[in-house]
Amino acid sequence: MELKELRQKNPQQLNEHLVELRREQFNLRMQKGAGQQTQTHQFGRVRREIAQVKHLLGAQKQEQQA
Repeated sequence: MELKELRQKNPQQLNEHLVELRREQFNLRMQKGAGQQTQTHQFGRVRREIAQVKHLLGAQKQEQQA
């Protein structure tokens, strides 16, 4: 998902997306452990997107406190 799309979401939607990304990350780890991983580039994509979502959640929280 693009960063522009993530910025348009509210904190609740970002949290839901974060949970989905964590599930995807878990599934990728299980595939790797079973030797079924064919798309290794997915690890980096998921990690990057998790970081983006967490950054946006922190920024939105900081805006609310100010």
